[in-house]
Amino acid sequence: MSSGNTGALMATARYVLKTLPGIDRPAIISAVPGVAGPTYMLDLGANVGCTPEHLLQFALMGSVVAEDMLEIERPRVGLLNIGLEDIKGNETVREAGELLAKSGLNYVGFVEGDGIFHADVDVVVSDGFVGNVALKTMEGVAKLIGSFLKEEFGRNVLRGLQGLVAKSALEALRGRLDPRRYNGASLVGLNGIVLKSHGSADQFAFENAVQAAIVEARKGVPVQIGKLIETRPH
Repeated sequence: MSSGNTGALMATARYVLKTLPGIDRPAIISAVPGVAGPTYMLDLGANVGCTPEHLLQFALMGSVVAEDMLEIERPRVGLLNIGLEDIKGNETVREAGELLAKSGLNYVGFVEGDGIFHADVDVVVSDGFVGNVALKTMEGVAKLIGSFLKEEFGRNVLRGLQGLVAKSALEALRGRLDPRRYNGASLVGLNGIVLKSHGSADQFAFENAVQAAIVEARKGVPVQIGKLIETRPH
């Protein structure tokens, strides 16, 4: 567990723990809020340039994490793309889609950006560049909504009273979008469990990251990933 530099943590973890057999690159995975519960996304910044095989490995690892953390069988896996049609996206994404379709995973196809939050996917796969941009955009939009709401309810006395009436609903909304609830990004693909906490995490946020690490340890996520990689179709 670390709240320090992500790059340094990744380099140290790879050197000390090593990657699992059959995994070329570890990936960063974390939960993001969705309409029916969390969606797990990876990679969120560890690998900028990826091959179709890397994306397939990310999908396999993400499926294990989602199955354990969400306690569901055969999580639905989607590949982030600019459209839903098979002809959309660059060559890497299209080839990765073909690999995923033959992987034995519960692959549901391409997912557009807005589909990350829908109820028809549990894992969203992308390279680290796209995934990190998407994550930071989500965080920015959440802050923007909070700022706009505060501004609107502070315009005049009437708006302030309306805000008091809606206080319980607004607090519930803030709770559902609170990034502290989703603190703790896992570095998967290593021969051990490593979690990255946000540098500005408070006690509540850090506690959530610790709880995620405990679940991964109890479920034996690295062992499960290793077994899945060994038995996957080639």
